[in-house]
Amino acid sequence: MLNKLTRWSRIKSPWILHLNSGACNACDIEIVAALTPRFDVERFGVLLKATPRHADVIIASGPVTRQIRDRIVRIYDQTPNPKFVIAVGACAMSGCVYRGAYNIMGGIDQVIPVDMYVPGCPARPDAIVDGVVKLLGKL
Repeated sequence: MLNKLTRWSRIKSPWILHLNSGACNACDIEIVAALTPRFDVERFGVLLKATPRHADVIIASGPVTRQIRDRIVRIYDQTPNPKFVIAVGACAMSGCVYRGAYNIMGGIDQVIPVDMYVPGCPARPDAIVDGVVKLLGKL
């Protein structure tokens, strides 16, 4: 009964953490735009949280650098189970224009498991909202 209630509440009100691993900030601007009243991802119960300990979903943008790799893993470990990761933008998916640089490891899936990919450079806010809704539909 308690597990069923917990699952229902996570689907109806997922709390997200915005994780930027270092990119051009275009996807970050679009993620913030998805949270504004124009696109209103909050109509699906989504709330932005400042700490991974209170989040259910990590929305990650940017490629993984060798410098931030351990921090990403630590943030992922701090997020309570069940946790989900959405990679937003081409940089989070593959490293994009930063691929091949000496300190770039690739996309976010090189260090943590990813449940949903939202393509684009930058990803549009409506695509981000669509990705969140599809992820919630999978739960």
